[in-house]
Amino acid sequence: MIARRKTTVLTVFAVLLAVAACSGGNGPESGPATGSAAPATATDQSSNDLRTLLASENRAESDRARDAGRRPADVVEFLGIENGMRVMDVIAAGGYYTEVLSLAVGDDGHVVAHNPPSVLKFRDGANEKAISARLAGNRLPNVTRLDKDFADLVPEDGPFDAAITALNFHDLYNRRGPEATVNALRSIASVLKPGGVLGIIDHVGEAGADNAALHRIEISKVLETVEAAGFVVESDSDLLRNETDDHSLFVFDESVRGKTDRFLLKVRKPAE
Repeated sequence: MIARRKTTVLTVFAVLLAVAACSGGNGPESGPATGSAAPATATDQSSNDLRTLLASENRAESDRARDAGRRPADVVEFLGIENGMRVMDVIAAGGYYTEVLSLAVGDDGHVVAHNPPSVLKFRDGANEKAISARLAGNRLPNVTRLDKDFADLVPEDGPFDAAITALNFHDLYNRRGPEATVNALRSIASVLKPGGVLGIIDHVGEAGADNAALHRIEISKVLETVEAAGFVVESDSDLLRNETDDHSLFVFDESVRGKTDRFLLKVRKPAE
């Protein structure tokens, strides 16, 4: 496990995000078909068990097919996200994790699906279509959208108990560089409560590899960046690790797509 570190929370600076979210999972194919039934909520079940809620046929079949590789219930548990919390899905794209979080926080909680406008325009608006379909007809009544660049986030957009970004960090870092990524993280920190958690999931990259082309990132780069932004690295998890991935292939290569070796980090905004 990663040793705890502590750095000072820094001031939020502006950053312009021009990434086309290559999350491969929060993307457009994860959206339910228009007209899908509303998923069961915690109060609809005799047991408030997230795994039971995730198994509901009211979720899109494409989402449920991804669960084995993504282990969303375990991820939510590791990050400490619970019923009644207010959580932000950072660069939600099509909203796979938005719906997972909606079920996790239940009727007493709230989820904000955050997307920079550039992400919604990517691939002829595929992410816009997917997130719109997922939320159509008030299908997830405890979810609202927040379509803003990181530079435009203000504390009043929160505060959030927790946030998560899945398979997006590599794009931000590889396309915009470490300084812009630090600034984006500071913007996220500005909408988290003191002591709030940020979960980061991404594809493992190797030092010396062309990680930008492979859509991967070295864990060490992530740790340096989150600490520079003022977060404390609390813990990591092997939940999503896969030793059969040697980190040499493009993450959308059919032999590893959906089965890449992934790190899961839990970092925290220091309590004030």
